[in-house]
Amino acid sequence: MVPADEGGGLMRTDLLSDPVEGLDEALAAVDAFDQVLLAGLLRPQPAQAEGLAAIVDALAGTPLASRVAEAAEKAEAGAAGEEHFIALAAARTALMGSVHDALTARIGDVTGRSPAADTAPAADGQEPAANVLAAARAWLCDLARAGWQGIDHELVAGAGPVVSAMLPDPLLRRQATLLDGFAAELAASCPGATLERVPARRWADLWSRALLLTLPGATRAPSTSTATGRLLPLGVDVQEHATAVQAQIHAVFEPADGTASRLVRAAVSAPKPDTVVGAGLWQLIRPRMSLFAAVSEGRSMELDAMPVTAEGDLVWDDARARAGEPADPFATARVILSTATDPVTAPLDRHPVRIAVPVLIEGYGVEREDEGPPVFAVAGHRLAVDTDRIPSAGPLTPETVAASGACIGLLRWDAGEFVLQPLAVETTVRKKAVAVHAGAWAGGTTDKVGVRAEKAATDTVAVLRERAGRLLRK
Repeated sequence: MVPADEGGGLMRTDLLSDPVEGLDEALAAVDAFDQVLLAGLLRPQPAQAEGLAAIVDALAGTPLASRVAEAAEKAEAGAAGEEHFIALAAARTALMGSVHDALTARIGDVTGRSPAADTAPAADGQEPAANVLAAARAWLCDLARAGWQGIDHELVAGAGPVVSAMLPDPLLRRQATLLDGFAAELAASCPGATLERVPARRWADLWSRALLLTLPGATRAPSTSTATGRLLPLGVDVQEHATAVQAQIHAVFEPADGTASRLVRAAVSAPKPDTVVGAGLWQLIRPRMSLFAAVSEGRSMELDAMPVTAEGDLVWDDARARAGEPADPFATARVILSTATDPVTAPLDRHPVRIAVPVLIEGYGVEREDEGPPVFAVAGHRLAVDTDRIPSAGPLTPETVAASGACIGLLRWDAGEFVLQPLAVETTVRKKAVAVHAGAWAGGTTDKVGVRAEKAATDTVAVLRERAGRLLRK
């Protein structure tokens, strides 16, 4: 919450707990369809007809209505073909997209910010080999027929040749990565008949997205324009897996031509061994982006014709950026954030899990039960804080968040409620106000804890490289 006399606008945090019209009904239809995929559509049972009817009813009156109705009829009869599975995947994606739109509209009401206009030119580019995409569709359709309870190692292994054929083509890397990860999850759960608990919504998300990404046009690179002006970092979101890491920097961009400021992102990812964790992650991604040094030093960056997509993602090029003047993220958040426009979302990316909106919260009280996560009490309303997303690769901790008085974070939607993921907080240490950032060690650090963690990672990487070199020599 930023006082209006300081250049900001007042956040309507009360709206975060108000029900969103139509949200429960849309999610109920999605859940009903997800149960259909649980048992599969090779030999549908009467109970699955109810799930198919739910998604037909939810799409009634939309441009997809007739196609979805036909697809549901064929699926109920056990005669669904590729085009019918595509229609059902599109219907489910449209419903999740409507949930995304309703939630982002509510967040717009909360923050008072408006979305940016989509002014980028239409994407173009060559299409990859159609036969590879057709093979991917065939495998995904076989999954839908078998259902999650019917998967076995032989069926899941069918993804292997498809992924191998996709990887050499840069246009298909995204689809290959998605299919590979999806197949790995399924393989780890085989046989499906023995599963006690099935992540039905997650697997249906992956299935429907993967299927739609095999259609013509989905593989084209996003359209881009150029950005010239000042970049003011707000914070860093780190996403870590056993074999990969990604750091995404959220920032405000001020165009040199004086047009409205906008929210943008810059991300970099890298493969990693599972033994490199914590602060050692920065060693893998730091050399790939000079922006990390600016984040650690608390500086802005001057951009010169930096490519940027319509969705606000900077296609980072160090040659088009140089270090600028000092810039305090909290000053940026208090003065500029409320007037910056939010980026648009690509049609296939409209999903609630992708909601991550930068906000500034201050003037709150902190409630915490035992060792549970803190909750911010803002103007008489409670906002859950997701401290599980705080990376171990920085000095920010749940205890620091619980002792804070101001927070820059990402507003997300998880498990049926809005939650805040902290990126940075202002707190008091030895009677002195200090800011603690999750990405403070991104460009290097003199912090004793960070230095020790990076040294341990350096030793680990050196050992791995030596062993890899020995294997190659043999």
